Amino acid sequence: MSKTCLIIIGHGSKLPHNKETMEKLADQIRRRSSFDKVETAFMVRNKPSIPEAIENAVKKGATKIVLVPTFIAHGVHTTDEIPEILKTKQKELGLKAQGVKIIYGEPLGPDERIAKIVEEKALKLLGQQSSEIKKVQEARNLTASINMYKTSITIIRPLIADTLEKAPKTHAPIIERVVHTTADPEYAKLVVIDKHAVEAGVAAIKAGAKVIADVKMVKVGINEARIKRFRGQILSYVDDERAVKLAKQESITRSAAAMRLAIKDGIDNSIIAIGNAPTAAFEIAKAVRQGLAKPALIIATPVGYVGAADSKKEVASLPIPYVIIRGPKGGSALAVAVFNALLGIAEKDLGI
Repeated sequence: MSKTCLIIIGHGSKLPHNKETMEKLADQIRRRSSFDKVETAFMVRNKPSIPEAIENAVKKGATKIVLVPTFIAHGVHTTDEIPEILKTKQKELGLKAQGVKIIYGEPLGPDERIAKIVEEKALKLLGQQSSEIKKVQEARNLTASINMYKTSITIIRPLIADTLEKAPKTHAPIIERVVHTTADPEYAKLVVIDKHAVEAGVAAIKAGAKVIADVKMVKVGINEARIKRFRGQILSYVDDERAVKLAKQESITRSAAAMRLAIKDGIDNSIIAIGNAPTAAFEIAKAVRQGLAKPALIIATPVGYVGAADSKKEVASLPIPYVIIRGPKGGSALAVAVFNALLGIAEKDLGI
């Protein structure tokens, strides 16, 4: 039965870490299990020498011995000295007669993987990370976040079991995410979801609808990259110079002015996410009643003791699908939570 032994060749040094590094490299290759045996050999100072390593491999029954110099480029060692050593040893041991084949490889060379290692080490000196490492860490962070969320949901469900039993199954992801966001099971009783809200919201996301946020906190909380998978976009007009100017001219809040601009630009079939400003909710309600706007869904979760509860009642009275948080409680994080629940459903439907 053929047995293959890989011998990686290092230069050798009087400093101990040279040999230690080669041994660690050999051990890493061993764990990959591509060869029957993996050994080290050295040009000078360290043991075993190349001839000794070959003899050891033959004694252990190797019929193929692959030797790879762990040097970056060709030099006198790789082109002259090592080939001469192999030729001499092959004759001395009569390896051909024994059916033992010697295969000598190239040095490491300008390999893309080595370039990445050099890049990573250089960036580390600057306190930075390569894009590859960032991607790996982001993936790990995402996995950890998903696992943490799943664990939280298993804790939450028994706490709000009564509410979930009475609600349609399609509403559960929204209710659960709202409770998860607030860490308050009482919010399960405050979420009001129109019977067409989930269907309308998911369909709008899949169709690449615009998402109009009343404030930056809502816009920032929604992952734009995920929306772009559906060719959608998220917009907020609150920092638009036109909104600032209109608010001063009309003596209204910037959020109300921003919603007027959005309506003027066209919000039919879009998703409106209002997490902070009751005035924005009142503005969209007025536009709907006047026939100036027909969004696919309105998410209204503004918080506060002045206008918040009334603005959400106004939204709930419209002939438009909606999700609201009843009463004065709410906030931008809840508008984000509701939208992300719908986004998750859309992604799951398409297998994303």
